[in-house]
Amino acid sequence: MAFLEIDNLKKRYGAVEILKGINLDLDQGGFLVLVGPSGCGKSTLLNTIAGLENISEGQIRVAGNPINDLHPSKRDIAMVFQSYALYPNMTVAGNIAFGMEMRGVAKAEREKAIEQVAKTLQISHLLSRKPSQLSGGQRQRVAMGRALVRDPKLFLFDEPLSNLDAKLRVDMRVEIKRLHATTGKTIVYVTHDQIEAMTLATKIAVLKDGELQQVGTPAEIYNTPANLFVADFMGSPAMNLIQAKAAQENGRIVLKILNKAGGGITLPVPGDITGQPLSDGREVIFGIRPEAITDHDGADRNARSIEMVNATVDVVEPAGADTFVVTHLGGKEVTARMRSDAVVQPGQELPFAFNLDKAVVFDPSTGKRL
Repeated sequence: MAFLEIDNLKKRYGAVEILKGINLDLDQGGFLVLVGPSGCGKSTLLNTIAGLENISEGQIRVAGNPINDLHPSKRDIAMVFQSYALYPNMTVAGNIAFGMEMRGVAKAEREKAIEQVAKTLQISHLLSRKPSQLSGGQRQRVAMGRALVRDPKLFLFDEPLSNLDAKLRVDMRVEIKRLHATTGKTIVYVTHDQIEAMTLATKIAVLKDGELQQVGTPAEIYNTPANLFVADFMGSPAMNLIQAKAAQENGRIVLKILNKAGGGITLPVPGDITGQPLSDGREVIFGIRPEAITDHDGADRNARSIEMVNATVDVVEPAGADTFVVTHLGGKEVTARMRSDAVVQPGQELPFAFNLDKAVVFDPSTGKRL
């Protein structure tokens, strides 16, 4: 039995349905990330688990027990907010201990818990400071400590890193990952940042307009997206999505893609199509990640199907460890990810190595992966 179970959860404000029948489960010790664009319903879903929002239909269970009708204080759930929500007149130690003090926990027990949590989060040297004397990352650690000290059944994080600068976000991701590994706590985490989702999660749920688009491991979401929305949303740079048409050639079905000059290239159909074979003339969307398009020397030697495609280099973007190269295929910009020392110039005609082991195909009318 899953530790957290959400069955057919719906949330309406008047006639407007915000959550449209969400079904999710999470094992104990798991790390579920709810990801999607602004307004997709991920924070509303988190708030229904916390009890800050009532649900219109469905059921939420924790450890097999329904919690729909329980007051938030009775759910044994701790929440870390985007805004930190620290008491400015209290020290770090006071903020961490406040909830325990309200519950009548003995002073000696409070001090022991504060010491242990502060050591885990590496904030022992900050315990006597006020929130105004802390950096954004330190404040977020204190907010996490206040939740952690309660030892709840379930942790909820609502975009906790969105107020931090880019470098600090990376540092705090590592801290949260370490926290999960050392405590083994069950966590539900909301973000609009798909890099956060990929690096933190054991399971990802992608939402759009209040509906689940796909639920799976980071590898499943990234490598086998269920539809065009997931393919385009997850990954940075995004997956290349190119218009193509199935055609019969020499007794087999291939994919035809136009290039910028109006000519065409021919690619074998990727081998992971699970439905019926493509029919001659069927229009499809060919999807391939930037790292699956590279120069000849950078191609994966273990790949079963590498196809070389000549195309003109449009833009070169050095990015330190990699070089991103933009060309055009099928009337769209296509991004390739090459080695940092790849010698590439704009206007150059270059053979690009396509790793078709990593390619997927979508139906343009339904958006679903074939």
